[in-house]
Amino acid sequence: MKQASNARWRTVDIVVASVIAVAFGVIFWAWNLVWSATEGAFTFFPPAQAVIYGVWLLPGVLGGLVIRKPGAALYCEFVAAFVSVLLGSQWGMVAILQGLAQGAGAEAAFLAVRYRSFRLPVAIGSGALAGLAAALFDQWRYYSELDFDSFRLPVFLITVVSAAVIAGAGGWLLTRALAQTGVLDRFPAGRERTAV
Repeated sequence: MKQASNARWRTVDIVVASVIAVAFGVIFWAWNLVWSATEGAFTFFPPAQAVIYGVWLLPGVLGGLVIRKPGAALYCEFVAAFVSVLLGSQWGMVAILQGLAQGAGAEAAFLAVRYRSFRLPVAIGSGALAGLAAALFDQWRYYSELDFDSFRLPVFLITVVSAAVIAGAGGWLLTRALAQTGVLDRFPAGRERTAV
């Protein structure tokens, strides 16, 4: 386990976290359209649509894995949500609150290990906790009137699993792929890459 070398953010940390967040804000805007377009494909079992939910949680995990500073996961997820609202999210301003909750969930896993481990289990935990926060938010905001057994429980579980796999494991794989290109050489994530 490696300890975060310094909790203070460098200028490069702020710039790269912002680039991650803005890029994912644009991806969120597009993913919102994908979500709406795929609703019909899940009419057989509407909670199953949550299988694609994890994409919305990627910037928090990725930001935490790359920046490795307190607040990075929260910052990336929150700013990405904010950018998606500026671009015209169909969920409006509530998406900003949702991004804050999801970012806090993603951040919690890194905080739990005191920013000393950035291995796959921590990334999966970060994704799962972001998914848990997202699922709780959605239960409160969107699904409170729906049946628990046939909708709320399945969508809750599928959201958390999707987040663990797509945002958690996917974020870890994306970090490794970016490190292999050399673009993360100014970060511990880049310096850990194996020689090719």
